[in-house]
Amino acid sequence: MNHGHPIERSRFLLAAAALGIGATQLGRVTAAAAAGTGRSRTTTAVRSVGGFDVIALYDASGPFFTTRQVAFPTATPVDWERAERLDPAAFGPDDQWNLDFRCYAIRRPNGRVILVDTGVGPAGSPASSWAPVPGHLPQRLIDAGIDTDDVDLVVLTHVHSDHVGWSVHPDGVPMFANARYVLQHDEIAALEAGGGEAMLRYLVDPLRRAGRLWEVSGATPLVGGSGGSDRCRSTTVRVVPTPGHTPGHQSVLVEGGRRQIAITGDVLVHAVQLVNPDVGYRYEDDQEIARVTRQALLAEAGSRHTLLATAHLRQPFVTAPSPGRPRHR
Repeated sequence: MNHGHPIERSRFLLAAAALGIGATQLGRVTAAAAAGTGRSRTTTAVRSVGGFDVIALYDASGPFFTTRQVAFPTATPVDWERAERLDPAAFGPDDQWNLDFRCYAIRRPNGRVILVDTGVGPAGSPASSWAPVPGHLPQRLIDAGIDTDDVDLVVLTHVHSDHVGWSVHPDGVPMFANARYVLQHDEIAALEAGGGEAMLRYLVDPLRRAGRLWEVSGATPLVGGSGGSDRCRSTTVRVVPTPGHTPGHQSVLVEGGRRQIAITGDVLVHAVQLVNPDVGYRYEDDQEIARVTRQALLAEAGSRHTLLATAHLRQPFVTAPSPGRPRHR
C-alpha cells in the first residue's frame, strides 16, 4: 500500500479497537490495489477429509497497512528468506506484505455447511477503514454451489473486523438465517470487559436478539459424521481454543482417521510464523500466549497428516511442516 495515503478516521474505528492498534496507524487500501492483487485469487480450492469437503472461499486481497518488518519486528533475514520460498506472492516491493482474506466452508455429506469466518464484508462494514472492501464471499458461496440457507453453523474464529464482515446485514439481521454462530465465551467476555462496545453492537447483540449466538467454553464438538460410508461417519468437526491473537480465539479441526485439516484463523497470519513459530505479530493481544499456542498447534499438526487452512497466506492450504521444511499443496 502507499504509506503516504491519508489516514481515515471513519465511523468504523472499531477496526482499530478490534486489532488493538491506534487509529493513527490505519490507512485505507485503495480499490485499485485490491483489484490488482485480487484478480487471480478466485479459483476455488477444495480438500477432503473423509466425506467432508473443506472449501477455501476467497473474500479479498490487498497489501497490509504497514510493512512486514513493522508487523513482525523479531523476524530475521533468514526467517524472511525461508518464508518467501514458501509464500512468494506475499512479498511485495519496499517490504510490503500482501495478504488474502479467506473464509472456509465445510460441506458435509448431507449437504449442510459449516462456514468458518465471514471475511471483510461489504462497503461500510467494520473493516472498511483499513481492509479491501467490498469482499466477494457471497459470490464465492454461489460459485461453490452453497446457498446461504445451507449454512447451519458459522464459526467465528475471533471478532476482529476482517473475520466477521458478512455475519450480519446492515440492519443487524443475521446473514445466515438458519445458522447458529459459534464464539468462545472468553472472546465475548473480553469485549464486555471494556473496549469492545462497537463490536458488541455490530455483531454480538444482534446475534443474541435473534437467538443465533452459540457461546461455547473450550474444546467443543460441532458435528460428527452422519450418513454415507463408515469413512464419512467417522469424520468429526470441533472447535478448540487457540488464544493469544485474541483472548478467545478458536480454531476448527476437521478430523477423519489419521488425516485432519486445521482451519487456523489467525494463529499464524504470515508464512514467517510458519517457518519460525517464535516470531510474534505486533497486533496479537498477548504475544507470549500466541507464541505458545502457535508452537503447540504446529507441533500437533506436524505429528499427524494435517493440512493447515490459513486465513491470510496467499495459498489456502499448507502442509503442516516437519521442522524447517514447510511445503504447500
